[in-house]
Amino acid sequence: MDRKNAVLLLNMGGPNNLGEVKTFLSNMFNDPRIIAAPAPVRRFIAWFITARRHRDASDNYARLGGKSPIVEHTRRVVHALSERVDADVFYVMRYTSPFTADVLREAAGYERICAIPLYPHFSSTTTLSSFDALYAEASRLGITDKIRTVEHYYSHPAYIGSVVERIKEALGSDDPSGFELVFSAHGLPQKIIDRGDPYQRHIRYSVYHVRRALNELGIFFAKTHLAYQSRLGPMEWIRPYLEDKLATLEKKKAIIVPIAFTIDNSETEFELDVEYREKAEHLGFEDYRVARAPNDHPRFIDALEALYRETAS
Repeated sequence: MDRKNAVLLLNMGGPNNLGEVKTFLSNMFNDPRIIAAPAPVRRFIAWFITARRHRDASDNYARLGGKSPIVEHTRRVVHALSERVDADVFYVMRYTSPFTADVLREAAGYERICAIPLYPHFSSTTTLSSFDALYAEASRLGITDKIRTVEHYYSHPAYIGSVVERIKEALGSDDPSGFELVFSAHGLPQKIIDRGDPYQRHIRYSVYHVRRALNELGIFFAKTHLAYQSRLGPMEWIRPYLEDKLATLEKKKAIIVPIAFTIDNSETEFELDVEYREKAEHLGFEDYRVARAPNDHPRFIDALEALYRETAS
């Protein structure tokens, strides 16, 4: 081991193959940060949801090439960051391999372990869930004192810059005044926000900073909006829902920005780019575009590098 530090990039994960779809769903819905119910009740709910969603989810991943796109995108981020920092970089997935326990055992010998979530906005359902697994395993290994974490970076200039660059990429040479810009964030049940989760507030700050950066560049869209996708079940989720927002757009030309994601995954490459595209076509849209997530864009790697250096110092 030549390097003293390790960087762990934390994310939800996704199936590495179709055989992992059931594991992914079961692990996610068994997470107490996702379903806050007593363990026996949560296990039953997880079994029920997994049984109902398994076939459709498998079909969706099959259309994406038999696995979640998050895997390859994350590997490219790891490679790009490894070229920038004096540390060995690993990625850790919450619900599929490589799991926290396996990676942390490999990283246990380093002097310092810097954990950076690939979620810019703090939420109990994402960041805190990953930290739960991280600290539980670190405690078991007796290396808790080595861990350094980043909680959020929703307004970091380099992260904001990476989102702006992806919007410019989606716009191309077209006139922005002909398009409405829709920031789409993964939804959460309203009750989680009501209990004090800062996720929605952080999302709004990111949107504010991106809009301001676009304005400073002289890029003015006809209108900008924020909406939420990916809700599940009958409960009330944070609004407005993306399908409702699309129905209100006047221009019928839109660029969708997956503001809650730094890495493209099934929610961006299938839900936004396939399912919502079909909804947009049904609504008579002339032009519907989905901006890419930051992925391994150099500006996002700038953000991760800066976060590492601030945390490791």
